[in-house]
Amino acid sequence: MKDKNVYIICLSIFPLMVCSGIIYSILSLYFQSLGAGKSQIGLLYTCGATSGAITAPFLGQLSDRIGRKKVLLVSMALFAFVFFGYAISKTWGHLFPIQVGEGMAWAALGASAMALIADFVPEERRGKAMGIYNTTWNLGWIIGPTLGGFLSDQIGFRLTFLICVFIILSGLAMGAFLLPKR
Repeated sequence: MKDKNVYIICLSIFPLMVCSGIIYSILSLYFQSLGAGKSQIGLLYTCGATSGAITAPFLGQLSDRIGRKKVLLVSMALFAFVFFGYAISKTWGHLFPIQVGEGMAWAALGASAMALIADFVPEERRGKAMGIYNTTWNLGWIIGPTLGGFLSDQIGFRLTFLICVFIILSGLAMGAFLLPKR
């Protein structure tokens, strides 16, 4: 029943995928509301992507050494901190370290989740397992953007980000209790 672990991984990261869909549907608008122009918004996203690109090999190596589950859970916790950081930011300049953290969180998630799936699933079923994992991403990004627009219209950016923190923490708790060690 190792394939069951794929569904547990997906169930654990699904809240994060919904929240990433929520956040990314409104994030540029939020950056703009904090005074960032188009060039600054581009720099912010570049900063996050650069930190992810730089740290991904190290985080992959770390998941080999200390365990993929631990790196995955740390990634999810870091996302919760990042989204909390968005909620309390006062100016667009405060967003640079938050973007660095988010890039690292994406790198850790990418390095650990797929490797964890590969650990649990025999080679002949990995394609299907990766498809299930990608479906989780897509479902989160189907639900998230509509929810993000609605929530931010109704309660504002900051409360939307805080709701995401709690949603991500629910996925983190599921992962902590349900995922087998790896």
